[in-house]
Amino acid sequence: MASSGRGRRELDTPTKNRIIGYWRATGNAAEAGRKENVKPRVAQYVVQHYKERGTTANKPRTGRPSKLTEYDKREIVRVARKNRRMPLAEITNNIATKVSVATVRRVLAARGYHRRVAKRVPFINHKHKQLRYAWGRMYRKWKRRRWRHVIFSDECYICLGDKRGRIFITRRTDELLLEECLVPTFKQSPIHIMVWGCIAEGRKGPLIVVDYPGGKGGGLNSEVYQQQILEGPLLSFYNEIREERHFAYFQQDGAPSHTSKSTTNWLQKNKIKLAYHPPNSPDLTPIEPVWSKLKSIIRRQQRTPTTVEELKAAALAAWEEIPLDLINKHISRMPDRVAAVLAARGGHTGF
Repeated sequence: MASSGRGRRELDTPTKNRIIGYWRATGNAAEAGRKENVKPRVAQYVVQHYKERGTTANKPRTGRPSKLTEYDKREIVRVARKNRRMPLAEITNNIATKVSVATVRRVLAARGYHRRVAKRVPFINHKHKQLRYAWGRMYRKWKRRRWRHVIFSDECYICLGDKRGRIFITRRTDELLLEECLVPTFKQSPIHIMVWGCIAEGRKGPLIVVDYPGGKGGGLNSEVYQQQILEGPLLSFYNEIREERHFAYFQQDGAPSHTSKSTTNWLQKNKIKLAYHPPNSPDLTPIEPVWSKLKSIIRRQQRTPTTVEELKAAALAAWEEIPLDLINKHISRMPDRVAAVLAARGGHTGF
């Protein structure tokens, strides 16, 4: 038995459980107390407590008074919200009352805030948001069957050993896409290889490893884009989809080689109908998660490619492994993407 207070004995849980067991067997609380060398009145109190609460456990106690006032707790939340990237240890130095990091963590957790890895998203400015919102309004009436006629295309840089550091921020569960909880990403160079691919519902187009000299002026210019991608692989696939489904649209991003005068003339000459895609918006195209799948397949290979040629071969082999079910799943959610960007007023979506 444990002691509590001045001269008072507090029964331990096993003793109280034995009293309850004897009482339930005989119906005599006083006799149960005498069996455990406990005063009859105390045993009767244990039984009464059990009848009322269904347990022999003690009621929760207040414990030591909190060192923080409600104002202190609100101050912790204010500091964390003002600078989402501030470590918890630094928050303790920015409040009046000195407390431990564990206390700060408990205060924030009680209000739904936790340290999380910030979601990386493309950088979008006010103009980008306007264009994204306009895109949503343009396609808000498109049903799933209409998206079946769209060929989605994109380029992808594949670079081995790209290890990005994680940035922790403080947020609630519903603040995933809040501006100050995001980490913008920017286009990076140099790259190991560039590939171009396209998809449509139920179909996987060709994957092309782009061959370009690199360096200043030697990237994916209009000439390379037209000769290596549009004039062969894209035109053939576009005609197949158009013949199979009566009409087709081709979606590409706003890269300079895609929107140049010569490329625009080529598309018009070959009667390629375009579907608009806003800038810096990989979340609004279903091919982006396909690229993620492609890279994951390459990363899990037992033997990591060590040369450019091996990397090219690995990319082509990984493209063949991508299932059509994955492509169809993401294309079927295009109406959800439209709804999400409209709800965000052109801001970031969860895709």
